[in-house]
Amino acid sequence: MKITYVFSSVALFVSLLGGCAAPQPYVSESRLNRGLVIVLPGIEGRSVLNEEICRGLNAGGVDGAIELYDWTTGVPFAFIWNLWSSDRNHDKAAELAERIARYQFNYPGRPVVLVGQSGGAAVATWTCEAMRWGRKVDGAVMLAASLSPGYRLTTALDSTKRGIVNFYSSRDVLLLWAGTSIYGTMDGKHSTSAGNVGFSVPTGKLRTKEYDRLFQVPWRSEMASTGNLGMHLTSGTASFVARYVAPIVRAGRWNRQIIENVTQPPKKPANPVKPAAPVRPAVPARSIMTPSRRAPTISRPAPTKAR
Repeated sequence: MKITYVFSSVALFVSLLGGCAAPQPYVSESRLNRGLVIVLPGIEGRSVLNEEICRGLNAGGVDGAIELYDWTTGVPFAFIWNLWSSDRNHDKAAELAERIARYQFNYPGRPVVLVGQSGGAAVATWTCEAMRWGRKVDGAVMLAASLSPGYRLTTALDSTKRGIVNFYSSRDVLLLWAGTSIYGTMDGKHSTSAGNVGFSVPTGKLRTKEYDRLFQVPWRSEMASTGNLGMHLTSGTASFVARYVAPIVRAGRWNRQIIENVTQPPKKPANPVKPAAPVRPAVPARSIMTPSRRAPTISRPAPTKAR
């Protein structure tokens, strides 16, 4: 039994490496035993840009395995090919969902979180949708997602325990507005993207309860101090990921308050209370046995001489 467990663990470890020589410095048996975070790069494939995400997660205290999963063709500069290969991209997402199911079988109860940047956010979505046998991932975090704003997330959200967090930026106009308008988003729409304006949330009867677990975080100027300038290529800097993404990944559950506590600066009180004036020490009351002033001296009459 023990030999079988060790063999399956080693086989899983090799499969998580993708069978290639690319280093995975944050994947080990001890880390796999604590959980798994899968980082999905954009259409450029594995690069220093998405390796920064892995470093940021590690620096931010994520102690589970952090695997960089390259879903692209691996052909250098095949950006458009990776973008337009819709059937292949869905197949890679389905393969990843199968691998996650094997991990969950071997490491029951350990959390699994997907972190997708740009085109990788679309693959993260499709991986959630491909989960079968009633299995779910714990959550997904999107950075500069190259999906159309109107993409329906109901199925993906339903396949997560915590939900989906979408970091987007109105400053990401070169690639996620102009670029996707010309070449298309990962789901084939020639429009702006959810990484630029956020996802459109259905209203009225079209809104489903699953959308209660969609948390959208716009870029704010204070994020620039971590290297994220709101532009596409800065959306996954290690400092930004360590400060904003890692605490979300580490959280056992997500709700609006938890996400806001991580992503928003502390709120200042509307009417700050002025500090109270220093209180002077009270003067002790005089004892009733102590005269308030010195008692008068009583003079005695001078003695008279005898006659």
